[in-house]
Amino acid sequence: MVRVADDGIGLSAEDQRQVFDRFFRARNSTELAIPGMGLGLAIVRAVVHAHQGTVQVSSVLGEGSTFTVRLPLVS
Repeated sequence: MVRVADDGIGLSAEDQRQVFDRFFRARNSTELAIPGMGLGLAIVRAVVHAHQGTVQVSSVLGEGSTFTVRLPLVS
């Protein structure tokens, strides 16, 4: 398991449902003119799924986000 956390602007519950969609930009990131194309997390999800893993987000608006990646063990 890999967990990445930040103490940034966070995501609303609605934005969390879409955060892994290609070209999705959270409303607060566009309002604050934070640069980006909305591709990074979609690419992460594609790579993780290609390895039969999962990626999840937990976030509180105004407090930050935590992303958890789980990959299966290969023996």
